[in-house]
Amino acid sequence: MNVYQNVQKQFDKAADLMSLHQEVRAILASPINEIKINFPIKMEDGSVKVITGYRVQHNDARGPFKGGLRYHQSVDIDEVRALATWMTWKSAIVNIPFGGAKGGVQIDPSQFTMLELERITRRFTHALGNNIGPEYDIPAPDVGTNAQTMVWLLDSYQAFVDPHMRNANVHVVTGKTLAAGGSPGRDKATGQGVVYCIEQWAKRKAFDLSRATYSVQGFGNVGSWTARLMAPKGSELLAVHDHTGAIRNLEGIDAERLVRWVAEHGGVVGYPDADEISKEEFFSTKVDIMVPAALENQITAQTAPLIDAQVIAEGANGPINPDGDQILADKGIELIPDVLCNAGGVVVSYFEWLQNKRSEYWDLETVDAKLLKIITSAYADVEQVVAEYDTDWRTAAYILALDRLQTLYLQRGIFP
Repeated sequence: MNVYQNVQKQFDKAADLMSLHQEVRAILASPINEIKINFPIKMEDGSVKVITGYRVQHNDARGPFKGGLRYHQSVDIDEVRALATWMTWKSAIVNIPFGGAKGGVQIDPSQFTMLELERITRRFTHALGNNIGPEYDIPAPDVGTNAQTMVWLLDSYQAFVDPHMRNANVHVVTGKTLAAGGSPGRDKATGQGVVYCIEQWAKRKAFDLSRATYSVQGFGNVGSWTARLMAPKGSELLAVHDHTGAIRNLEGIDAERLVRWVAEHGGVVGYPDADEISKEEFFSTKVDIMVPAALENQITAQTAPLIDAQVIAEGANGPINPDGDQILADKGIELIPDVLCNAGGVVVSYFEWLQNKRSEYWDLETVDAKLLKIITSAYADVEQVVAEYDTDWRTAAYILALDRLQTLYLQRGIFP
């Protein structure tokens, strides 16, 4: 199954268990809008490439469409549909007034210059036109994009807004640089949310994080920040896997040093204070906590049997497929599902959006405190559904989201 089929299977399981209203089920089973754009870009050598981009808007019943913009060679319509659907569930689980959307451009960003990436971003923004907007659909960074990408998007969007309205549209995108209206804490927000969830799990298990060991798959924004934020708690990072390969040091890996190495060398392989290992050895490394923070479908029927951990905290979207879920459950490995665990990014994006709308500035202490409150509340809400339905955490998280959407749809009715 592809990743969107995985999402549909998970949706069906939750909808069946909670007896989701049939009309609501039909609405939520498909995205509202799907946009595909083929647009030309002039390269620095004078040649022209035609690039394919997508924006899928899954649902906006609870608020504006919200979701990241991904630059990756594997981007296709089904992946973007899946990511957009997860955003709808995620926003509902943390109870913020957003719906779900996602965008993607089918490129390998490492094969383009900075100028070419800027042109791609600006041209794609122009092509999207009124399909995005500060009260309609708000993009953010994702795999292959960053704060600079968001500033280019903002500037391009403002260029076709009436001059007297430009400063009223700063919240068309979140995840911007601080100078361009971004929020303190947004860069680490997803990793911070992962760590807050791990803390909640540890608290309920009376588990001492100062004695914990953990591994991280993917050492981009989410994986690296998770590792950096776990380190002060005394937890030991034993193994890391990214697109260049895998490394391990059973005496512990210094997360801050590894971040600097990756920034300079482009990946974890070659890091001098760890041994290079195979992907299979990475997955089979015994740890207390595993954090998959890379791409979808990494833990499958092939890799799940190798894992020896107490809990998996999903920093990535959809890193475990349904086969992997079942194997991990059979092994007694606990799970903090992606739609809860990595929701810190959309929560702090919401904070940024609010600050821009209100012309306010919140300091990092305020942002972190508000994020902790929301994540802690969402964790407790999912835990309550787990007990109520006697089900797994992923299904419970879906049920929580679907119940909140169902309540709204049944109150609003269907037009006309």
